[in-house]
Amino acid sequence: MKNVPRVAPDEASLDAVSSWPVNIGLAAQLSSISPKMLRHYESLGLLGEVVRTESNYRQYSLADVHTLRFIRRARDMGFGLDAITELVSLWHNRRRSSASVKRIAQKHHDELALRIEALQSMQRSLDGLLCHCPGDDRPFCPILDDLAQL
Repeated sequence: MKNVPRVAPDEASLDAVSSWPVNIGLAAQLSSISPKMLRHYESLGLLGEVVRTESNYRQYSLADVHTLRFIRRARDMGFGLDAITELVSLWHNRRRSSASVKRIAQKHHDELALRIEALQSMQRSLDGLLCHCPGDDRPFCPILDDLAQL
């Protein structure tokens, strides 16, 4: 593992790497992404061309790991793969307009607001049903009655 101390993935530091490029296991650890997801992101073209050794092992550069960390952060914020693909492209394009980035973020924000509103509505409905359910040994249950309505 190229002299990298064993640490939890979220504690992995790029400073601890003594030489680049790194193998898939270390790139995954440094970016807190599983090797399987790393291969998936690579297959989607999010990393560009990944260098391979003569024996066909993947070799990831510092820039690749930065991109993987960017992807991980975007996934943590709930962005979908289409939006992430656009964001990665914009991030790498120094001639981008911030308006393009803001448009993607605003769309995601608006979608999250709708999902939150729908979840809160579900929660209010369940609150009402829970208040009316005695939760005892009798068979009467307004929760099941409500779910059974057409």
